[in-house]
Amino acid sequence: MRVRAAIAVPAAAAAAAALLLTAPQSQAATGHAPPVRCAEKALTVRAKAAAADPTVVRMSVTNRGARACVVDQVPTVTFGDLDGAALPVPEGGTGTYRLTAGGTAYADVRTIGDAADPEARRVHSLTVAASAAHWGRSFTAAQLGTGKEVLVWEPVTTWWQRTAAGADRAIGLS
Repeated sequence: MRVRAAIAVPAAAAAAAALLLTAPQSQAATGHAPPVRCAEKALTVRAKAAAADPTVVRMSVTNRGARACVVDQVPTVTFGDLDGAALPVPEGGTGTYRLTAGGTAYADVRTIGDAADPEARRVHSLTVAASAAHWGRSFTAAQLGTGKEVLVWEPVTTWWQRTAAGADRAIGLS
């Protein structure tokens, strides 16, 4: 009995070490599991046209939850009843963005490159979702401050950023 106990302890230690070695470094260093996906009901999503350029909409997402969680690296932005979503700038953007409890992330979307473009589509709203699996929140053109319509043609969106200024730089506003 005494020999088995002596063997069981090193076996348990070896198993724990093996788990730590196979875990990603961020988990191994902290001993914590990665944050879970943010529940949509724990998030507050906001959007408003940029005063400096009405073709740019500034967005934010705030985690009102008590724990850190993750959203998609790039917000999903759709326009009225049009098909498709704004494309990420830079390309890619797969993966997640970590929001601390009470933390906020920022992104910008440029709805159209040239407001005089004859191919511009006109919609009455846009919808912002922090993750593609979420329904998102819809904003009317009046709520956004873009007038009666939102002009759309080849829209692009930034990845989530730590600051609003970072999102503005990523879209070329500053």
